[in-house]
Amino acid sequence: MLNNKAILVLGAGQLGVAVLRALASHVERGASVSLSVLLRPSAAASADHAKQQARAELNALGVDIVEGDLAAQTSAELAAIFSRFDTVISCAGFVGGPGVQRKIARAALDAGIQRFVPWQFGVDYDLIGRGSPQNLFDEQLDVRDMLRAQQGTEWIIVSTGMFTSFLFEPDFGVVDLAANTVNALGSWDTAVTITTAEDIGTLTAQILFSEPRIANRAVYVAGDTVTYRQVADALDRTRAVKVRRHEWTVPELKLQLAADPENALRKYRAVFAEGRGVAWDKTQTFNAQRGIAVCGLDQWLHEHVPTSLV
Repeated sequence: MLNNKAILVLGAGQLGVAVLRALASHVERGASVSLSVLLRPSAAASADHAKQQARAELNALGVDIVEGDLAAQTSAELAAIFSRFDTVISCAGFVGGPGVQRKIARAALDAGIQRFVPWQFGVDYDLIGRGSPQNLFDEQLDVRDMLRAQQGTEWIIVSTGMFTSFLFEPDFGVVDLAANTVNALGSWDTAVTITTAEDIGTLTAQILFSEPRIANRAVYVAGDTVTYRQVADALDRTRAVKVRRHEWTVPELKLQLAADPENALRKYRAVFAEGRGVAWDKTQTFNAQRGIAVCGLDQWLHEHVPTSLV
């Protein structure tokens, strides 16, 4: 019978830590599971205070540190590491540039692990399709093709939409709190699904331990699904000040991208502006159907955004 007895999480960034915290809570409730995290040797030995604090939390959670480098090591070398585990969850993001996601997936399959959760915590790449403004998304489809073409390893894709915090990153350019401006991607009625990293961690753990077992499919989760008009309206309510509003149309964003074709943020803006595969009905998600509470837009704003411009 397949199990989750030895779980390896790739990466201890924002999402990796959230997943490990959620998995550790299952261990506290009696799940017979060992937890490990893959870190680069430089990160595992770093004297940086923040990294030392992160390692201390991992130790407190009972997480073992495994050294490895997803970008530098070969697929065979990674497979040798992965083969010691039942389940591998990739929380490493788009590390190392093109080709690394395929390499991680190849290593997971060659290792013969029982279960693999790839780095697909984001949009519905199937609906977006190949040739989108964000060329890294084509590699995500390559990974899906690899997983669907085999039967030896179970896989789960967790579709989360955009990380909630990313929507409010000044560099992304949608919400600029300092300038009191919201720039709608595509139109004011274009929708986007958002989920916090903490909720993604909680829901991923719930999905892994679900009965009946979930396998070989994409699972949709959502903290909220909102239009850019709703984002601007929510900011108006939260701060009691009207935000300035500007609409970035798809043609306008594609012109911006053409002027700087390697700009990753402009690639993301153009994809989200098209509105395809980036939003889904919250009522149909795993968390809604299971009655699991999550952080919606209004709650996130209440917790993270100052209520005045002073």
